[in-house]
Amino acid sequence: MTDPLGPVVRPRRLRRTPALRRLVAETSLEARQLVLPAFVREGISEPQAISSMPGVVQHTRDSLKKAAAEAAELGLGGIMLFGVPESKDAAGTGAIDPDGILNVAIADVKAEVGDALPVMADLCLDEFTDHGHCGVLNASGAVDNDLTLAVYAEMARAQAAAGVDVVGPSGMMDGQVAVIREALDLVGAPEVAILAYSAKYASAFYGPFREAVDSSLQGDRRTYQQDSGNVIEGVREALLDVAEGADMVMVKPALAYLDVIRAVREAVDVPVAAYNISGEYSMVEAAAANGWIDREAAIVETLLSIRRAGADVILTYWAAEAAGLLRR
Repeated sequence: MTDPLGPVVRPRRLRRTPALRRLVAETSLEARQLVLPAFVREGISEPQAISSMPGVVQHTRDSLKKAAAEAAELGLGGIMLFGVPESKDAAGTGAIDPDGILNVAIADVKAEVGDALPVMADLCLDEFTDHGHCGVLNASGAVDNDLTLAVYAEMARAQAAAGVDVVGPSGMMDGQVAVIREALDLVGAPEVAILAYSAKYASAFYGPFREAVDSSLQGDRRTYQQDSGNVIEGVREALLDVAEGADMVMVKPALAYLDVIRAVREAVDVPVAAYNISGEYSMVEAAAANGWIDREAAIVETLLSIRRAGADVILTYWAAEAAGLLRR
């Protein structure tokens, strides 16, 4: 609509100043919505840099406690722990060992931060198996879903005993949430929440993560992770996990699956998380290192896009830095 003096409708009026833009912002990004994934490696005395993820390290137990304390001080939504053991075997027994690196790290961090920061832990075997798969293999070399569930139940019990607040089953085994929920309840840990990796896709963007956990993967995970062309399947998986007792559900990766985040958000009545994964992180870092993009602006824009798609919670390696940016 126009008149002799110009347009009557001027959307730019509400963009004129930072304060006006803040007033009408449709999507917000807050530290409490961000979870920091952190790697802790057994047998090291100093944090080890991860070459494909600039700025991210494999922590010692002591440096992990410092990172967790900082995360709590920043008001982050949580810390998600991944263990990197010195030795692996076909059954991933380090995952259920009370003295295994992930379980002792849970206890360390919980002792450090108490209830000031939710302590979360990956519940999967891939970091602990010498073949790198997320489950136990049968005689033919395929991942055996039901044998794996029995190990996941043991792993859940071990993490609960260590003091975990939230377990994150990420193996994409059918029925994993129901088995883990039952295992937790039977050992008197009904308060431990489940953040289910419900829609986890076989992706080209996981490469740097595999360096971070010293992955021993042979082959691929396409028989249990989802095909990248499927949205309805992702929603179905999320609904199944909610029905089995998941307290939160996750879509992983985030950026290439924003439509799946939106579809899951519209389908479920629990909080939805999304994992801003290693490859997504490293692409921004590499472009910024070459001077091609404004790094800090790209970080905030990336995380806002995930929130805009419908994620209530974002796991991101930028969590601590982003919290600082938001404070400024």
